[in-house]
Amino acid sequence: MSHGHGHGIAEGDNKKIAILISILALFLAISETLGKSAQTDALKYNVEASNLWAFFQAKTIRKTTMETAAEQMEIDVQLAKDPAVKEILEKRVKAWKTRAATYESEPKPDGRGEGRKELMARARAMEAKSELALAKYHNFEFGSAAFQIAIVLASSYLITSVVYLLWGALGVGAIGILFSIIGVVAPTLHLF
Repeated sequence: MSHGHGHGIAEGDNKKIAILISILALFLAISETLGKSAQTDALKYNVEASNLWAFFQAKTIRKTTMETAAEQMEIDVQLAKDPAVKEILEKRVKAWKTRAATYESEPKPDGRGEGRKELMARARAMEAKSELALAKYHNFEFGSAAFQIAIVLASSYLITSVVYLLWGALGVGAIGILFSIIGVVAPTLHLF
């Protein structure tokens, strides 16, 4: 390899740089693919969290409606003079309070309960998954950008024979590898 300016690049050096560019392009493709997958996951989990929060809100409205109806009917129970009517109203109040309680918490063995308490936990879990996938996506995007810059620097070296461009390509390529590895193993690690 040439260590100065204008000395030209030997035929063997051209092949080595071409292989370097090919490897950087391979890493770029992998990083882009992983980044797109992480972005899709982030969107999917975000939509699921939104759906769960909407279901949570619907349960809140139903619960409030049942509680309000039960409270109103309790007044009717107190005003009722006929014991048979009073008994019917009391049963209705009890049923509505029971239903309102299931809107608050309705656990299921599969962990997919549909009470407010369970929906909130599931929505928060989806939000956490979305945030993790988004962190992965950002790291892969930084990795992809670094690989693109490294490819440009290595290509520029082929044209100019300025060795600093080759060193820059290797350094920026290493940064791309670092961000891609962080995206896979420790996406919540922030380097800056």
